[in-house]
Amino acid sequence: MTQEERREYLIETLLKEMPQYRYMDIPGGEEARWRVLRSLFNVRPPMPAGRDFLSVQDGYLSEEVRRRGMADCRFLEHVGKDKRIFLWQGDITCLKADAIVNAANSALLGCFHPCHSCIDNIIHTYAGVQLRLACNDIMQAQGHAEQSGRAKITPGFNLPAKYVLHTVGPIITGPLGSGDCDLLSRCYESCLELAVKHDIQSIAFCCISTGVFHFPQERAAEIAVETVSRFLEHDSSLRQVIFNVFTDKDRELYREQLEG
Repeated sequence: MTQEERREYLIETLLKEMPQYRYMDIPGGEEARWRVLRSLFNVRPPMPAGRDFLSVQDGYLSEEVRRRGMADCRFLEHVGKDKRIFLWQGDITCLKADAIVNAANSALLGCFHPCHSCIDNIIHTYAGVQLRLACNDIMQAQGHAEQSGRAKITPGFNLPAKYVLHTVGPIITGPLGSGDCDLLSRCYESCLELAVKHDIQSIAFCCISTGVFHFPQERAAEIAVETVSRFLEHDSSLRQVIFNVFTDKDRELYREQLEG
């Protein structure tokens, strides 16, 4: 199948699965149709998917990974005194590492808002529907919402990364408190502990809680670098800890912390 044929098959199958959307207008053009497909991925509930659907979806997303390009963490340059700490600016779903960290919400099922720009949405989109199913299994077994400061692990499925570590950062609605800072630090610690437990050698952190959760960027960068540096003082198993940033502002904030 061509990429276009895969996309049309996936759209048609998803519309049959979710008949409430069957009357939606399907625009022409490759980019517009990709947005339709992504939207349907985003709103699809965690229900089993057929073997044929998964085969076509995996083929489609694998080609998207190839088309978008991939950054191999082995070829990044370290920043600062600790040669195990790296800084990389780009889309975390394009990074080939043992694990990437997802800034999740307490439901742990991904973002259901079509084409939302949050990292939770983007990771679930490019991993494929299997990621929401895996997260749902975790949540069904757990029986309650995920608490801030903890972490869970799933396969990366169609992502270049082998694993995704999901953590829920603190939500800031007023003045920043010491409890908020402690919770953010605990997010990093929980992910690092989980990485060591699963023999993960390279892990990439996003800027946890600084997006729609409104944690101040500068303080978040300080906490992230302090927590990771403290952990690495007592751990020799991790080979790479990558701070992944998307904006120029975050890149400069992290560089300042790492080189200061």
